[in-house]
Amino acid sequence: MFEFAWPWIFVLLPLPWLLRYLTPPAQQSLSAIRIPTLNGLQNTQQSMRTKPWLWLLLSLCWLAVLTAAARPQWLGEPLPVRAEGREIMLAVDLSGSMEIADMDLNGNKVDRLTMVKSVLGDFISRREGDRLGLIFFADTAFLQTPMTYDRETVRQMLEESVLGLVGERTAIGDAMALAVKRFRSKEETNRVLVLLTDGQNTAGNLTPDQALELADAFDVRVYPIAVGAEEVVVDSFFGQRRVNPSRDLDVPLMQRIADTTGGEYFRARSTDELEQIYQLLDQLEPITGSPQQLRPRQALFYWPLALALVLMVLIALLHFRPWRQRHG
Repeated sequence: MFEFAWPWIFVLLPLPWLLRYLTPPAQQSLSAIRIPTLNGLQNTQQSMRTKPWLWLLLSLCWLAVLTAAARPQWLGEPLPVRAEGREIMLAVDLSGSMEIADMDLNGNKVDRLTMVKSVLGDFISRREGDRLGLIFFADTAFLQTPMTYDRETVRQMLEESVLGLVGERTAIGDAMALAVKRFRSKEETNRVLVLLTDGQNTAGNLTPDQALELADAFDVRVYPIAVGAEEVVVDSFFGQRRVNPSRDLDVPLMQRIADTTGGEYFRARSTDELEQIYQLLDQLEPITGSPQQLRPRQALFYWPLALALVLMVLIALLHFRPWRQRHG
């Protein structure tokens, strides 16, 4: 179906005719200085009276400009849009401890953030029909990407994240509170927060317990994922020894958050475990919204705009060039 987005533009159609017939002719004083360009304008007005084709071309040009300004467009057949989906907020820890290289990725030792980017990026790509948001937190929390269906943008923002962007400490309470704030105005939604961290709360304006009360009040389900190996072998002056790089992890807090909000606590000691966790999150029941339809739109304004340009060039070639030859 063809339609104009702004059909009211055509009320300006008679404007040139009104200006032509209602504007009084300019009075030229005998003592006025004669300027050659004024003679040219007078000749143009005289030509419009003696050459009907010039007025016709100018009228068609004006009509073409108005047609382009009215935004003509072609509406395609209505297409059904998937009404099922989830709303998942992803909160990623960017504190200094995320640079510990205790994770294996394709046979190579990498830091925790690199592993999260790799596995979480694949999880984002599979979220067709879901709305995703992205929060980064360290000394404080900030919203990097609001809720959107644009998965590629969310994934790109995740890939561009760097350690130390918002400090070195960990504000788990601020991250949870910010997610609750974004969910607060939503009604038909899962209200799921996936919280990826590798430590304990050491910063922020809100304590985790305060944020937990908010999450429980607004029915936000939190899935804490603790990232980091439990044992690595390091070289020291006395030889190799085994250390626990996740000794600062606050496991009781993570479990309490999951139990209170109805979520589930996960422990990601390796890349394989993190991938299994995301597969479990895939099984979350989607919310069925009201059915929607989308009609594709194709803009057509460039056709009348091109016609107006051609008419302007034609007028210039047929009128102004002969005048210049006569008065050159």
